[in-house]
Amino acid sequence: MLENNRYRTVEPLEYYRKFLKENCRPDGRELGGFRTTTVNIGSITTADGSALVKIGNTTVICGIKAEFAAPTIDSPGQGYIVPNVDLPPLCSSSFRAGPPGETAQVASQFIADVIENSQMLLKEDLCISNAKLVWVLYCDLLCLDYDGNLLDACMCALLAALKNVQLPSVKINDRTGIAEVDLNQKSSLKIGRHPVATSFSIFDNTLLIVDPTGEEENLATGAITIVIDEEKRLCSVHKPGGSPLSGEKLQDCISRAITRHKEVKMLIDEVLESMKTK
Repeated sequence: MLENNRYRTVEPLEYYRKFLKENCRPDGRELGGFRTTTVNIGSITTADGSALVKIGNTTVICGIKAEFAAPTIDSPGQGYIVPNVDLPPLCSSSFRAGPPGETAQVASQFIADVIENSQMLLKEDLCISNAKLVWVLYCDLLCLDYDGNLLDACMCALLAALKNVQLPSVKINDRTGIAEVDLNQKSSLKIGRHPVATSFSIFDNTLLIVDPTGEEENLATGAITIVIDEEKRLCSVHKPGGSPLSGEKLQDCISRAITRHKEVKMLIDEVLESMKTK
């Protein structure tokens, strides 16, 4: 055991290659195997919607706060959705305190792009009164423990938290022009699409492994994240450089992502259903 640990420290890539040649990984998973995924919904009572997601050791919590805002002149009938990913030193020694680093910024932009491209939530549905008042949803995603595959965990946490949001009924008083809020009458968001992310790491330019750990991401020669919705529609392909993928390999990623979508969607639905029966 001590010799294996020394070998893993001195020659980590060669150590991994020994396992990959046998179509397995050091943690016992097959190349296409996902780590255990758990979802807890409604864990932040002070938020308008929340969810905590664990994929292996990677843990992300999403809290959503809804506030009033004035719409833009160009889009008077649309609200706002503002995602923000925070990677504090608490979650990994790889991150430092201070302004968001590149990894956090890339993750935030990735989520913003998926929201826009997938149409999971229409901004028109966040309009309270045209040209007067709209909702802005601040979606704060905090990583509590980082061990790879951040994007999958963030997307899952965001989707679960959005399905947990309950917005109060709001009307504009015609006489005073003031917004009147009825906290006794709340409604859920209209989630039109359910995008789910599936991430892969590429080893030696050819070998694909799914749901990479932090160590596997560091050793990989490339990465790709596929986002699929329930209609098997491709919502996003995030390929931050590295090893190229052939059309055949890309199709393999998409097929695996379709299967993963069913699993994640079923997991979220089961948690929501169990909350109804409590």
